[in-house]
Amino acid sequence: MRVSVAGGKVMNETIYKRKSIRKYDQAKLDEGVLAKVREKIADLTPLYPEIRYYIDIVNKAKGSFGVSAPHYLVFCSEEKDGALENIGFVGQQMDLFFSASGLGSCWLGMAKPEDRDASALPHVICMAFGAPAEPLHRELAEFKRKTLAEMSEGSDPRLEAARLAPSARNGQNWFFVAESGTDSTAGGTADSTASGTTGSIADSHAGGAAGDIDVSGSGKIHCYRKTINPVVGLVMSKFPCIDMGIALCHIAEESESFEFGKDAGAPERKGYVYAGTVGV
Repeated sequence: MRVSVAGGKVMNETIYKRKSIRKYDQAKLDEGVLAKVREKIADLTPLYPEIRYYIDIVNKAKGSFGVSAPHYLVFCSEEKDGALENIGFVGQQMDLFFSASGLGSCWLGMAKPEDRDASALPHVICMAFGAPAEPLHRELAEFKRKTLAEMSEGSDPRLEAARLAPSARNGQNWFFVAESGTDSTAGGTADSTASGTTGSIADSHAGGAAGDIDVSGSGKIHCYRKTINPVVGLVMSKFPCIDMGIALCHIAEESESFEFGKDAGAPERKGYVYAGTVGV
């Protein structure tokens, strides 16, 4: 299946049909399948390669709020700027991998493993996965998302992939400002210490379609996350950052090459925190 989005042909079709699976066959996956999951974990592309993280597979988790799965990914990371976005970025690669491989998955914001090594890096979030006991995919019209006009300015076909990204409680607390690809230096000078992620995720698309690729989005995309109410932030503060990493993963999957970092010329946006710019 080839889907056209705003003038560009998609590179990872799974983005346009994936969904969060909350009902699972409780049978454990066989070791051959789990071995492939571990191979994928070892092959992930981080947003910030310098940030230490690890992903473990466990069979039990607490705080999953009714989602019972045979397996869970446990994401842990050192605590530093960009760590949460990094977890969202690598975690969504796993979500797309599962969906493209015939397995279901679902981010679980409040879940934690029942047992964990006390010497491990700090826990961040979990993801349920296993054989689905409900339809694995959906039609594009079934996505319940904001319109592009509600979450972005400017035109870039990759914004549709960001629009369809999952987020905590479907809050979609992000905003994107796209610049034309005809002047890649518009808007200021990029920070030379920006993330070193360049094109590598775009070179291996989980579930991507074979054949010619024509993606017209090549300009900058300035990325913002919504400022959270301090009271709500006591519980939800980590999720806008993780969600931003998830959306960036979708943008990267639809990019022929991908760079992300700070842009000194990025415009301010009231009520939002500037996260960085794609295409610096």
